[in-house]
Amino acid sequence: MKTKATILITNDDGIHAEGILILARALKSDYEVHVVAPEAEMSAVGHAITLSSPLRVHEVRKEGAFFGYAVAGTPADCVKIAIQELLPQVPDVVLSGINLGANLGVNVLYSGTVSAATEGAFLGVPSAAISLATLRDPDFTFAAEFSRSLVRFMLDKGLKKGTALNVNIPAVSADKIRGICFTRQGTARFEEHFERRTDPRGKVYYWLTGETPVENGGSDTDSAALRENNVSITPIFYDLTCHDELARLQKGCRPSLLS
Repeated sequence: MKTKATILITNDDGIHAEGILILARALKSDYEVHVVAPEAEMSAVGHAITLSSPLRVHEVRKEGAFFGYAVAGTPADCVKIAIQELLPQVPDVVLSGINLGANLGVNVLYSGTVSAATEGAFLGVPSAAISLATLRDPDFTFAAEFSRSLVRFMLDKGLKKGTALNVNIPAVSADKIRGICFTRQGTARFEEHFERRTDPRGKVYYWLTGETPVENGGSDTDSAALRENNVSITPIFYDLTCHDELARLQKGCRPSLLS
């Protein structure tokens, strides 16, 4: 007889990342926790899935005990194979994280962390991506505790089918967190460029660098909430249709395509 809710935990930083270990520790006393994550870092792979090679899976032990399954694939692969093959039952919640670095604005399209959560939503499981907004010297204490509250919220309130939550947590101490905001996805992006370099054998290669945040959008966006030290929670959906443009094209542009 099932007595505890079941949580599937994954990420894109890899099964050996600190964030996933801390998240599992924070939840295992109250929930039946299963960890299935990439065997290596898979940041910025988006919603890629593996089609041309086998998915190899092996057990990982930490601190002398079974920790979870490492998958030679992407975050979306991990959620697929966990739910369809590795777990004894469909989980009640899928959590992806705790990611190192925020996932905001248009960059959610690149994020393996977010894509793992949306894959869970595809498969009908309430899901959330959890990111800590720093790349250096992370303190996951508040993020882990907040994740416990988030799971309780998701189990209590539920989510519309096919919807995932994209959660971004300020990298500050708990006493500096101002609040929690339900936000829309903004259009913040990075301004990037490629640096041309030459290797020791004289071959030219390029390195993506110079990431400068370009902020835009209103005060109700994910990035705006984070700037004010608020936890940002954005419900996201996999329908990428621009409905305003669809209506315009349907109304007035069809004949011109045929002329």
